[in-house]
Amino acid sequence: MARAMKVAIVDDEADMRQSISQWLALSGFDTETFPSAEEALKSIGPEFPGVVVSDIKMPGMDGMAFLKKLMGMDSGLPVILITGHGDVPMAVEAMRVGAYDFLEKPFNPDRMTELAKKATQARRMTLDNRALRKELSDGATIIKKLIGLSPAMERLREDILDIGQADTHVLIDGETGTGKTLVAHALHAVGPRAGKKFVTISCAAWSEDQLSARLFGPAEDGTIPLSEEARGGTICLEDIEALSSGLQARLLALIAEQGLPPETRIIAICNRHAPDKTLEDALRPDLFYRLGAMTIVLPPLRARGEDILTLFNRLTEQFSEEYGCEAPQVTAQEAAQLLQAPWPGNVRQLVNVAERAVLQNRRGSGSIASLLMADNEATGPQLTTEGKPLKDYVEAFERMLIDNTMRRHKGSIVAVMEELCLPRRTLNEKMAKYNLQRQDYV
Repeated sequence: MARAMKVAIVDDEADMRQSISQWLALSGFDTETFPSAEEALKSIGPEFPGVVVSDIKMPGMDGMAFLKKLMGMDSGLPVILITGHGDVPMAVEAMRVGAYDFLEKPFNPDRMTELAKKATQARRMTLDNRALRKELSDGATIIKKLIGLSPAMERLREDILDIGQADTHVLIDGETGTGKTLVAHALHAVGPRAGKKFVTISCAAWSEDQLSARLFGPAEDGTIPLSEEARGGTICLEDIEALSSGLQARLLALIAEQGLPPETRIIAICNRHAPDKTLEDALRPDLFYRLGAMTIVLPPLRARGEDILTLFNRLTEQFSEEYGCEAPQVTAQEAAQLLQAPWPGNVRQLVNVAERAVLQNRRGSGSIASLLMADNEATGPQLTTEGKPLKDYVEAFERMLIDNTMRRHKGSIVAVMEELCLPRRTLNEKMAKYNLQRQDYV
């Protein structure tokens, strides 16, 4: 389950702050009380993991001055102000300054709970978005998200590092759900434009007129067109195959105008084209060769071998922590089924299966095989037609088993030896064979 967010309660009246604290604590919040704004500011920083509930009228720094301090420090911090009768005009002014909402005394405790829940949801979203933006601006962090030891993933990471440094446009192709948008962010983050703007737009999500205005201007609402907003940075065009011939011509003109090396880099992503067609068939030749000077084709999940089990383990571990339950233990038969599944939805589909596996394990029912069969009804044959030697399945399962056991025991070699009935030397040899490092689990 998601961790309870904090509610900082600031009021100079001890009875009031204690009653608010007790009520919100009973509603599942993690509360902390402060007798003054000055005391609260010692504990509340820009990344405070929660919300603030404060009285307006307090000695020393009053609620309005406190609000202005908090907004100057973090404008995304939700602040709920408590006002007395007759202070409504002041509360309205507080909303203009940036308060999340206000409650007039005497207030309904249920209304307080409702506001606190909405405010904490907004705060969680703000902090999650900040963390995501930080991750997407850090090339090393993104590269680590591209999990896998298969040759295909090793090549992908090398291509990102090489092409990211090249000062030219890039074309990304691959099946749906393989992580093309993540790779686009990685290319930007590891390149010379890392500190500049990265803007993205789907060419399939807008009408031709809307897309033209959004890309090149003029926009009716006065917003800056993306070609200007991203100047000096990167424009990521998703669903490039949906671009009309007219807009392809305008995009080609923009590229020619900027010259080589381009002032603004374009990363074009193809998300789908007809099975018997290539992206070259969907774009005019001169635009294709401009964008396809550097091309990355992402590998489908079914071609990544034991990466499937590694990813599944990581995902079930994350979801089990989120939902507050045990991760499901994968049997040898289930491991083989995971390796043999065709995964038409690729990593995106694997994420969904992993989450459902954790949820059904929490209920104590179902199996991974049943989830794959359910997907099979919608996506076709359950197994790939490509066979693998038995040795590959055995080694993949063995690696997964050691990896899982090391994670459960936080890198304790002795505990892993006892559970798997392996002598120290054999365990060391297998860990070296599967590139498992003890320090990664401690």
